[in-house]
Amino acid sequence: MAVSAAQAQGPAAVTGEPASAPVTSGIPAGTPADKSTSPPGNQLPTSKLPESELPEVAIERDEPRFVAPTRRDRIGRIWAPVLIDGKGPYRLVLDTGANHSAITQRAANRLGLPLSKDQALLTGVTGSATVQEVTVDRMEVGELLLGPTFLPIVPDVFAGADGVLGREGLAEMRILADFQHDRLTITRSRRQHADFDFAVVPLRLTPEGLLVATAMVGHVPARAIIDTGAERTVGNEALRQAVLHHPDSRARREDIVGVTLDVQTGDNEPTPPIYLEKVTLSGVRVTYGDMFLFEHWNMTAEPTLLIGMDVLGSFDTLIIDYRTHQLEVRTRTSVMRGQHRPTSPGEYTPF
Repeated sequence: MAVSAAQAQGPAAVTGEPASAPVTSGIPAGTPADKSTSPPGNQLPTSKLPESELPEVAIERDEPRFVAPTRRDRIGRIWAPVLIDGKGPYRLVLDTGANHSAITQRAANRLGLPLSKDQALLTGVTGSATVQEVTVDRMEVGELLLGPTFLPIVPDVFAGADGVLGREGLAEMRILADFQHDRLTITRSRRQHADFDFAVVPLRLTPEGLLVATAMVGHVPARAIIDTGAERTVGNEALRQAVLHHPDSRARREDIVGVTLDVQTGDNEPTPPIYLEKVTLSGVRVTYGDMFLFEHWNMTAEPTLLIGMDVLGSFDTLIIDYRTHQLEVRTRTSVMRGQHRPTSPGEYTPF
């Protein structure tokens, strides 16, 4: 998700409802927030709804509070408990692909925040839209403190979460998501070394703030963007043409709905093993297509893969260190072999 400010245009009208049963793709980011006058995309609803008109979201008692692992019947998520202006905590999806945090209208209503006259241009994986925003004094989670800042109002496409926690302020931070024990910590990085049973994947930070690893998909070199806000792993057309030479009978068409509620369709297909340094991911299905965000990022010519929570949530523990530019992962198989014996990551089938 990319956010930039736009000139206020007055309230927008509701243009329609999202598709009935689509795959929600999360909201990966593009360029950093600025105050440019980029041409607006679609207009999303901006009027403040009474609390009684907002649908209730039920959370099961045994649902994980902070991190939910990927299973065969569900895709994992990482939720950060964020205090906003001292209230909450509010559950925000941790999104390393988003350049700015955002909240839903429901959360803004509960916080009693008035809508600003300013508007923001929101760019998601499938399109862009102009949205209204609110201003908050501070946001707190772990050792992360942000504010004052503006928060765009985004549709509720987060399965009951109150919005997203973007990567602003994460430059010196270390994120640890323990899917086995439902634990999330956000602390200042002290350049600590990875434990012996973790595999380390070097990352580089793009000028836009994206976390990118060097990958091999089969025998094809590719860029791999680490995006904790995306549900599905998505590849561009350049990757599909390089990797898949013939139509696969197991392919299926799949609708992807972004944070702007725009819908794009891709082909979900089995993919050759994905190599990230010492980690080999087998059995991964990738949705390929000319997604809007790849064009926004100027990533249409080179094979590019956006790795979402369908893969990232399959590990036992995930660590992202923004200071050392490292992704550290521990597989579930290494945990089953015992915590006190060094293991080679080897080949890992996440599903």
